[in-house]
Amino acid sequence: MTHASHHLTLADIARQLDIAVSGNAQQPIRGLATLKEAQPDQVAFLANRAYLKDLATTKAAAVLLHPEHGKHCPVPRLEIDNPYLGYAKLSQLFDPLPARDVVGIHPTAVVAEDVKLGADVCIQAHAVIESGVVLGDRVAIGAGSVVGADSIIGEATRLHANVTVCHGVVVGKRVILQSGCVIGGDGFGFAHDGAGWHKIAQLGGVVLGDDVEVGSCSSIDRGALGDTVIGDDVKIDSQVQIAHNVIIGDHSALAGCVGIAGSTKVGKHCMLGGGVGLSGHLTICDGVQVTGMSLVTNSIHEPGVYSSGTGAMANTQWRKNAVRFKQLDDIAKRLARLEKKQRD
Repeated sequence: MTHASHHLTLADIARQLDIAVSGNAQQPIRGLATLKEAQPDQVAFLANRAYLKDLATTKAAAVLLHPEHGKHCPVPRLEIDNPYLGYAKLSQLFDPLPARDVVGIHPTAVVAEDVKLGADVCIQAHAVIESGVVLGDRVAIGAGSVVGADSIIGEATRLHANVTVCHGVVVGKRVILQSGCVIGGDGFGFAHDGAGWHKIAQLGGVVLGDDVEVGSCSSIDRGALGDTVIGDDVKIDSQVQIAHNVIIGDHSALAGCVGIAGSTKVGKHCMLGGGVGLSGHLTICDGVQVTGMSLVTNSIHEPGVYSSGTGAMANTQWRKNAVRFKQLDDIAKRLARLEKKQRD
């Protein structure tokens, strides 16, 4: 449930989405809520048919929905072709976070003398901004965050509390870095001499495009030589690991616990489901969707949906299937012999 810091009217809501509204346009609206929980001064939305059952009993002031469901709506409605997108836009009206930014540098923050600060920058308590950093206009640096030497942070970018941006990282405009994420830590590079490991210095950097979001506790490693590159409008969930020299194309989305090994290139408009793993040195073309828990070990050159993870089943059934899986090679050979014998 969300609440606005000031009241809007239903007319304000409709105007924001450039759509018409039925009912009392001057009805005050104080927030957004689900169909089931909405009160008479809140707007609800219907974007998933699974919740159609809740529409008939909703108490919302109005419901954001597709025109095909309009006739079933018992309260004023806001008809729009993409209700979920409409909800996303409305959520920005009720987000209290920007109001908490206080322009200026907190007394406990440590900012190097040669840092270049844009207009209306906010640096919160105990943040550390190292030498050579450039912060664009309206950048907000959360409490306890660190921006390493010679990094560049683009305008209107926000680092939440306890974010680490390592040295020599370039972050674009309007980027959101959630708490605990690390941008530009060392890649996993070691050489073995037969007895032990020798660390390979990671000499590259990380480049994040504009409008990127990185979830909490995710890691994007710096390149070994060249840069790790994240394109514009890429959305990265929490607990994601992106290894050194990976390239992610514009508008792609990675759900929680995705792991991408070094030097793999992911195209534009790709979607990787939760728990997906990509081996190293692969190429994934534009427009690929990989479903949850899949392991990709070969490059993908045709757009489409790919899967390898198997759904859960009763343990007794799984154990039987596991035994049969070990027998598949023998069964295939026996079948081939039978087919050859039949042909002969």
